[in-house]
Amino acid sequence: MAGESTAQPGGPLAGLTAGSRVAGYQLEKLVGVGGMAAVYRARDERLGRVVALKLLAGDEVVRKRFVREARAVAAVDHPHIIPVYEAGEAEGVLFIAMRFVAGDDLRVVVSREGALRPRRAAAFISPVASALDAAHDAGLVHRDVKPANMLVDVGPGRPEHVYLSDFGVARGVMSSSGLTRAGQFLGTPDYAAPEQISGRDVDGRADQYALACVAYTLLSGTVLFRREVPMAVLYAHLSVPPPRLTAARPELPDAVNQVLARALAKEPDDRYDTCGTFADALREALGLEPYDPSRPATPPA
Repeated sequence: MAGESTAQPGGPLAGLTAGSRVAGYQLEKLVGVGGMAAVYRARDERLGRVVALKLLAGDEVVRKRFVREARAVAAVDHPHIIPVYEAGEAEGVLFIAMRFVAGDDLRVVVSREGALRPRRAAAFISPVASALDAAHDAGLVHRDVKPANMLVDVGPGRPEHVYLSDFGVARGVMSSSGLTRAGQFLGTPDYAAPEQISGRDVDGRADQYALACVAYTLLSGTVLFRREVPMAVLYAHLSVPPPRLTAARPELPDAVNQVLARALAKEPDDRYDTCGTFADALREALGLEPYDPSRPATPPA
């Protein structure tokens, strides 16, 4: 959330600028915009703290997705999920006040630094895996796991802390009906599971597939399937075997290829049982100590 957006919000949000007030929050800087939503760094005038204020405007479908996002995040109390402070509506504008993260997202980190060291990559993947498992235990699937939704909090004298954000397309694990028109794809092509692309019901294993795509990106510096058009990317997720990570990083152990291949299996039943189990197997393949030493050893692939 560190960078200022060069785009400007449109529609009903167009009149909002730095200095505007929404529901007791003074807007300070636009940090993200897309569609009918905008995110500002804002100051809570009641408590004096800085927050990330997500503002939305739209029809009833948008309002239902907004309520779902607020409830989804509030339902899961986890140290690596962005805390929600307040949600509501003011003068026709929907808002969610969240913790402001003073750092970049992982998309920016990889764009700036390229492939990450194995230990640093695992230090992002393991906490996010834990956060996803907590969401899955609460009956939620994130559905849009990607580097841009992983925010890195930084500060003097403390290690980086990653937060999973944007549960805007999350919905109940057991739900088979969405809030979009039939056949409309929700998610990001570069990190989408085959079952999500083909419109089948999804569970936490779709998030695991996406997390494995993220792991490949962090360790290689590029996306799993680089294609010219999004449709070709979707086809590759459905039909093309994943590339071997060691083709891009030959110094890494071959065991990493095996772990990623399992998490990236086209059929959910062929993947690991949980995101945490995948992350543990990845750490083991990279020769790193367990994320949680109290967890049982990862079974062989």
